[in-house]
Amino acid sequence: MSIIIFIVIILVLVVSHEFGHFIVAKLNNIRVDEFSFGFPPKIYGKKIGETTYNLNALPFGGYVKIFGENINEADLLEVGFLDKKETPEKLELAERSLINKPRYIQALVMVAGVVMNFLVAWLLLSVGFMSGLPSSVGMAPRGAIVNNQYLTVTSVVKGSPAEIAGLKTGDKLLALDTTTDSTKLLSSNFGAENVQSFIKKHGGEQVKVEFIRAKENKELEVTPINNKDGVPVIGIAMDTIGTLQLPVHKAVWEGLKLTTDLTISTAVGFYKLISQAVMGKGDMSAVTGPIGIVGVVGDAAKFGFIYLLSFTALISINLAVINLLPFPALDGGRILFLLIEKIKGSRIKPKISNAVNMVGFGLLMLLMVVITYHDIVKLL
Repeated sequence: MSIIIFIVIILVLVVSHEFGHFIVAKLNNIRVDEFSFGFPPKIYGKKIGETTYNLNALPFGGYVKIFGENINEADLLEVGFLDKKETPEKLELAERSLINKPRYIQALVMVAGVVMNFLVAWLLLSVGFMSGLPSSVGMAPRGAIVNNQYLTVTSVVKGSPAEIAGLKTGDKLLALDTTTDSTKLLSSNFGAENVQSFIKKHGGEQVKVEFIRAKENKELEVTPINNKDGVPVIGIAMDTIGTLQLPVHKAVWEGLKLTTDLTISTAVGFYKLISQAVMGKGDMSAVTGPIGIVGVVGDAAKFGFIYLLSFTALISINLAVINLLPFPALDGGRILFLLIEKIKGSRIKPKISNAVNMVGFGLLMLLMVVITYHDIVKLL
């Protein structure tokens, strides 16, 4: 079931991205030859106007074929870009080619997919706030009411007693207890400080943790260990999380704010990851590929539809940021080429741009293979 949900999410987000390219190209009188849901082999296709709409067998996204997006010198000659003594039909075709449009229009077409991913994330988070989105009590807008508050695990340190015992991000803590202490710490007087004090008091002892996961009451035992400062810890971060439900106008505003904050933090995260990789300090454990995401999607679905909605918004933001990276074969790489052409005052030779994009695509596929391998290793 997790795989099906993952496929649906990727299909919706990638098709939304491609629709951004499609609609901006159409609005600027650029010919769009094909819009496809999924990848070949083709199941069904229908031509409406000049565009063929296809439904393909492999449901892993989709693509849009814009005339003049990928072109070589032979294509330029064929449509009359280099020879202006051509028929009016060929000259009109040349004018409707992406490569013959002003560079700012080409850039708009390229960036439109990223903008669409941002808008999708904004829409999903806004709907989440309207329906009731999990939110930190401390970060809630002034005057907003946060219901169903629980002290919630927000992160678990890798290799910590908490991870070994089985605690996970999203677990809602209900009570802490030990066999040596008759005092039971209940959620009614919970706070991160209370939990930390309780764990500090019972260092080296088995602490029973009662919690809720995916609407089920569970319990486990964990033994605190001393950190580098000699303080007993179990290796979790906590925050009081509740359900924040807002009226439409506030939900839309808060959705925009959260989408913007997540986009900035995601961009900063990618910058740090790439910087560390360049300096030889990259950590592949911090990167998750398709196989790892399938597992996270399954966990999000267990917590409920709104959690899944929020996670989908986060994936959409990640797609937007990744596509803006100035790397060949990505939208950001194509925008970088346009900037170079603007500076040098002439087009980059098609042979060069096509070759660079092919190398970039190959490197991206190689990176995907490496990430997938690490995903598999984590599961074993």
